[in-house]
Amino acid sequence: MSRPLPPLNALRAFEATARHASFTRAAAELHVTPAALSHQIRGLEDYLGHKLFHRKARTIALTAAGDLIYPGLNAAFTQIRQTIDLLDQSRDDRILVVSTPPGFTAKWLAPRLYRFLAANPEIDTRISSTQAFANFTTDGVDVAVRNGHAPFPGLFSERLFAARMLPVLSPRLLSELGGFATPHDLKRAPIIHDESLMGLLDWPKWADWFRLAGIDGDIDTGRGLRFNSADHALEATIEGAGVLLAHKALAYDDLRTGRLVAPFKVEATADRAFYLVCPRGHEARPKISAFRAWIREEVDRLGDAI
Repeated sequence: MSRPLPPLNALRAFEATARHASFTRAAAELHVTPAALSHQIRGLEDYLGHKLFHRKARTIALTAAGDLIYPGLNAAFTQIRQTIDLLDQSRDDRILVVSTPPGFTAKWLAPRLYRFLAANPEIDTRISSTQAFANFTTDGVDVAVRNGHAPFPGLFSERLFAARMLPVLSPRLLSELGGFATPHDLKRAPIIHDESLMGLLDWPKWADWFRLAGIDGDIDTGRGLRFNSADHALEATIEGAGVLLAHKALAYDDLRTGRLVAPFKVEATADRAFYLVCPRGHEARPKISAFRAWIREEVDRLGDAI
């Protein structure tokens, strides 16, 4: 007949001490004093009738009896921890943290996000807007939108839309300037720079656009108002501050509603694109898979318009 089990706290004390090979580190893990931990282990040894540790001046080592029972207890407590972690995982599966650049958040994601929330009410969605690339290890981020070049080491990536840049301005400013017959007429307008995009070495800049439009060296592209956020640059443009070389996808809603107009169809492009990224192997997790499917549908809905 099996004897009754020893106290659970004593078994935990033994398992932690054996795993750390240290009374001090085990006591710290279990939030007890080393003296209290040692007392629990001595009680367990008395109960079992076997010494479990060889105690030396500054080290401890398992006895034959300790070595015999440690693997089973370690496996048992590991299983308990993993089982409890399922509760945290279940909770985490309901929280989706998305990292996106501020301009992308304000001008493209936020106006559409209500459709994802309506289709996935069980997911608690949290948007973190930052120009910095999210650290998936330390920032608690599940999925991110990045402007860059694939592949991204260690990450699954899915292309959303490429860089398509064209001049936009408010209808009022266009009227005040008497309209534009040719791209050369832009020299009469104040220009605006979105440095959150143009600050990137391989991103199309005003000089690139003018060259594509057949104008080279005749317009001072170093002048003008500068912003470090696409949404601020677009808002200033809507209010008539000047002409902005805008990312077509980020300006799409304002062009569609008439808050902005694009007087010329010439577009400057780059190899860069906006990508949806997450740690490789996480792309099939339900909350990430749901967000991927939704954002893909939103991008496909707009087609060539962005």
